[in-house]
Amino acid sequence: MKILVCISHVPDTTSKINFTNGDAEFDTNGVQFVINPNDEFGLTRAVWFQEQQGANVTVVNVGAADTEATLRKALAIGANEAIRVNATPTDGFFVAKQLAEVVKNGGYDLVICGKESLDYNGGMVPGMLAALTGANFVNSCIGLTVDGSNVKATREIDGGKETLSTSLPLIVGGQKGLVEEKDLRIPNMRGIMTARTKALQVLEPVSADQTTKAVKFEKPAAKGPVKLFTVDNLDELVNALHNEAKVI
Repeated sequence: MKILVCISHVPDTTSKINFTNGDAEFDTNGVQFVINPNDEFGLTRAVWFQEQQGANVTVVNVGAADTEATLRKALAIGANEAIRVNATPTDGFFVAKQLAEVVKNGGYDLVICGKESLDYNGGMVPGMLAALTGANFVNSCIGLTVDGSNVKATREIDGGKETLSTSLPLIVGGQKGLVEEKDLRIPNMRGIMTARTKALQVLEPVSADQTTKAVKFEKPAAKGPVKLFTVDNLDELVNALHNEAKVI
């Protein structure tokens, strides 16, 4: 089984976020980037298929050369090889078009994407990729088993879970639950050293329209000051909750 895991290069959640050019562009200065968490769950599941069923795992990213450190980390976790499409990911459709080209040329049986990336949270790429490739599609996937060409997938739905039977080729939009957090892989020294020698192929992008554009970013409003009350002044606390916060 050939598995392709799509990797987004996203800011660490602890990073301080700023914008430039009239708040129209994200400022990357001083920002540490990591594997998108939803993608990391998918990568860990793919490595499990590699260990249990002999699958070959390739990771792919659409991005500039500075994303290669993130791909090398994915290789250190256990992927066999990596592909970088040498382009700035301008919007969801552009990324999906680049990934579709990789999928079509690579003959992959299973493609695992995160259901959305941590930076823009668009949630568009997995579905678009399935439409462009004609593959079956399961989104919000929290469970996945493969037996030959037969697949059983569990996905999260409003108010519960749904178990589906489908077949390869398949595109999956994965998330937390595809594996448990405790099962996520941390690269060890051997994996890091091995990753340096694994193949990382750079492809030039195909032509694709940019269908969306970020016009302006805005930070959430700053939190207000905290008001403290002593334990012997409960009447004042109740009055504040009732007249100021209006929660009682």
